[in-house]
Amino acid sequence: MSVTVLDGGLGQELIRRAGTATPLWSVQALIDAPQIVRDVHDSFFAAGAQIATTNTYSVRPDRLVHHGMGERFEELQSLACELAVASRDAHGAGLVLGGMGPLGFSYRPELAPPVEEAAAIFASMARVQAQFVDGYILETMGSVDEARGGLIGCADEDKPVWLSVSVSDEDGTKLRSGEDVANIVPLAEDFGVQVLSVNCSRPEAVTQAVDMLSGAPMPLGAYANGFTAIMDGFDNDDVTVDMLSARKDLGPDAYLKHAQNWAAAGATFIGGCCEVGPAHIAALSAHFKGNMV
Repeated sequence: MSVTVLDGGLGQELIRRAGTATPLWSVQALIDAPQIVRDVHDSFFAAGAQIATTNTYSVRPDRLVHHGMGERFEELQSLACELAVASRDAHGAGLVLGGMGPLGFSYRPELAPPVEEAAAIFASMARVQAQFVDGYILETMGSVDEARGGLIGCADEDKPVWLSVSVSDEDGTKLRSGEDVANIVPLAEDFGVQVLSVNCSRPEAVTQAVDMLSGAPMPLGAYANGFTAIMDGFDNDDVTVDMLSARKDLGPDAYLKHAQNWAAAGATFIGGCCEVGPAHIAALSAHFKGNMV
């Protein structure tokens, strides 16, 4: 099996280049400096990424309405997709996936809206992105129901869907909800998920989760974050990622060692999430290019 290299974490890389974290997260870059978004996509492709995820993780109706910008939803979704597609086209190869993050708040699936309500919101995102992307990726889904809402929302569009779940940093065999991570497999199978991944969790937890999912009937992916921990209080639309700290022991070489474990367990789509930048992706690409797992 060969490994396809994904991109890294857009949000933290955008903050690093723009210099400021705001409650709008990566949406702020689309508003203030869209060229930086394009530059980050370009950097990941130059590092060896074969797939780009659009900068739409936080372009959610609920977040925009909270900040008095609800009317800009379609505009910002479209702009983010256009920037990713332009970068891919300039690079000359690769896929663009429309990113969709959790509703309510990341890492807190208990704050998500009911499945039916969530499905309608995800469907609104899918309709806009369908004009641009090659497929969708539901990211950081922390419970079976959170994932179900996203999958129902994407079902009406004729696009492949990738599903990525986030697991407990303390026990990678569990989703953030406390459910067994293996409980996501039947749902993914029912909806014909193209790739099932684990993301935005500590690399050690991702390793546990990939091991648990190794018997799944679809390809597996893995892309960890570089945070020390998800702090209490990181649960509302007014906080910024400044309250989360980056690990000091997760440079490109160290991250690659974790990625090798994921590949050994069967992951064939490998990249990075928050705090994983172009240098990390370059290390993955250099190692996996031409190497068979």
